[in-house]
Amino acid sequence: MLNDVHTSAATDFPALVDRCAVALGLDRVVVYLADLQQRYLVPIGEDRTAFGVDCSPAGWAYRTLSLRVEEAPPDVLTVWLPLVDGAERLGVLGVRGATVDSSYLRRCRIVASLLATVITSTRAYSDSLVRHVRTEPMQLPAEMLRAFLPPRTIGNPQVISTAVLEPAYQLGGDGFDHSLTRTTLHATILDAMGHDLASGLTTSVALAGCRNARRTGSSLQALVETVDDALATWLPDQFCTGILAQLDLASGTLRWVNCGHPPPLLIRDQRVLEHALEGTAQPPMGYPAQFLKEPRTVHERVLEPGDRVLLYTDGVTESRVADGELFGMKRFTDSIIRATAAGELPSEALRRLIHALLDNERSRLNDDATILLIEWRPARPGPA
Repeated sequence: MLNDVHTSAATDFPALVDRCAVALGLDRVVVYLADLQQRYLVPIGEDRTAFGVDCSPAGWAYRTLSLRVEEAPPDVLTVWLPLVDGAERLGVLGVRGATVDSSYLRRCRIVASLLATVITSTRAYSDSLVRHVRTEPMQLPAEMLRAFLPPRTIGNPQVISTAVLEPAYQLGGDGFDHSLTRTTLHATILDAMGHDLASGLTTSVALAGCRNARRTGSSLQALVETVDDALATWLPDQFCTGILAQLDLASGTLRWVNCGHPPPLLIRDQRVLEHALEGTAQPPMGYPAQFLKEPRTVHERVLEPGDRVLLYTDGVTESRVADGELFGMKRFTDSIIRATAAGELPSEALRRLIHALLDNERSRLNDDATILLIEWRPARPGPA
């Protein structure tokens, strides 16, 4: 199958799945991908019904990253397995058969692992799978921004970084980035002035500047200076607020620069530590000659195992809920704390939170709303 992937078009994907199922002795395999807003699981191939992420056994497997077996008459079993590439949730795999045993489940897991890799590879160069997970047309600024965005979730055994961004199809100036090296998690959240193509271009330039400096080994201060200079040179009438952060995976030392942005929140033991990550206010990126008389201040805090750091744009707290009131900081933090107490995955906690902002017919976003959540969970030392 891997050999065929290199020479086949994305439109041949269902046939490849069928051949893989036959080769491993599985009765019927169907791939379901999560749509862009993670509301539905949409089947690839034949015309089948999509499943709701919040109201189906398939959705349960996606939400919890767990295997689920569903029985349906007459004598048909469906095994639902999450499709995961690294830490990124892609969708689910549905495998139908008459009996299920340990050997059958092992083959199901092999197929799920293989297909997750194939899906990630295929959608990087084909529009077919990208179009498949969209439920409405995307506006040009959003298209440009999403071309720069990394996967929603990355991680390893020591750390998870996950993000959500709305409105999915009408983005203006919000963006995020995260990347892992052997020793460090790099994370960025950005909010450009305005809500138009110029805003999207501003954030795109800022993202490119961050990555360019990061990939040359620049310090955190130098990284911000690169973005400052790029915006001041190429987009002198635009500016961008943001937080650029680095987390040392071994020590838990968090270092960040805040450029005119709402300060990060630190959640520990199911409560927010007030003012824990606040610091001296600094101007947005883009006007260094006018505003900066000295280098950017780098803040530092040592985290404890299990800490969660929350970065967000003001579109989250300034959204309106059903009664017309602002969503506000208290509702925002309470939602995250409840999800933490319930043991939800960080990616699922953010998915549910952003939907809580959007799903009531009287709720509305006044601006782009982006949330990025980091959880540091180092391995605990074994017994002496």
